[in-house]
Amino acid sequence: MSDDDQSPISAQMAKQLFADWASAPGLVLAVSGGPDSVALMWLAARWRHALKRGPDLTAVTVDHGLRPEAAREARDVKRLATALGIPHRTMRWTGAKPKTGLPAAARDARYLLLAKAARSVGAFHVLTAHTRDDQAETLLMRMARGSGIAGLAGMARLTERDGIQLARPFLHIAKVQLVATLTKAKIGFATDPSNSNPSYTRPRLRALMPALASEGFDSRNLARLATRLRRADAALELMVDGAERFLALHSPGRVPEAIDAGAFAGLAEEIRVRLLLRMIDQVGHEGPAELGKVETLVFAMVQAGRSGGKGILLKQTLAGAMITLTQDRLRIVPAPPRRRRAD
Repeated sequence: MSDDDQSPISAQMAKQLFADWASAPGLVLAVSGGPDSVALMWLAARWRHALKRGPDLTAVTVDHGLRPEAAREARDVKRLATALGIPHRTMRWTGAKPKTGLPAAARDARYLLLAKAARSVGAFHVLTAHTRDDQAETLLMRMARGSGIAGLAGMARLTERDGIQLARPFLHIAKVQLVATLTKAKIGFATDPSNSNPSYTRPRLRALMPALASEGFDSRNLARLATRLRRADAALELMVDGAERFLALHSPGRVPEAIDAGAFAGLAEEIRVRLLLRMIDQVGHEGPAELGKVETLVFAMVQAGRSGGKGILLKQTLAGAMITLTQDRLRIVPAPPRRRRAD
């Protein structure tokens, strides 16, 4: 870890981190009370105060109702937000909680509530405090699941969810640098015990990070890998766009209802996989399709094409789409609804 990683974030650096949103009408800051999000609020407040004109800031804390300490932490965030001149509101996740998949469900609920809060104050952006460490952990989690290039690209700096832009200004900032920033400013923060709960995948991977870093798999290198994969993924998607236009010109009918099988087979394998995935998701009604199943389908199509048979070489339903292959045509249409089993 370099010395720069451990130094507090300066006002000039904060200006660079938030520059993209200087002309936004409003920004919602997702502040849980932990060090990363408290640093987000404090740095955003300093940045905004230095501007003659700029976005209205609103701090939002989501209480998932999972820990008794959460209500007190939300009050602490409100106290600090008030001192910084930032309006604050607490959003609560109510209702029954799932017994399995709780982290994912809590994350989805959090983003829904943050989007709701943003709309209520006329903001189009929600800023979260995901760090380089979070990006590295995300990459490792997706590697463990066997994700493709798109998944291994990790979190994007800017994504859209529920009609709101999610922005992550700290993706290339180490967590230790945010802690150093708060330490210098003498600002306290909360510690969520679930962040070290070995029942969840992310904390288990987090515990492995020091050992991985000693072998070169530190957060800087892993985040750099994610950035490069995101760049490669964007380039591949542009190639898929071009392939789709190529098929539209060389196919006898409307894509994907009537595709020239030879033209499709002539595409690079990765482009075929991505294009088939895209077309299945466009017409299917049970999507999104799983990458592994689409890869298996592409392999089966190659084998069927080599058989030299006539008529229908392959017919398969996937994610609510019917895929039919003959020597000349590839056809992808909505599959008939599944028949309900009689009781």
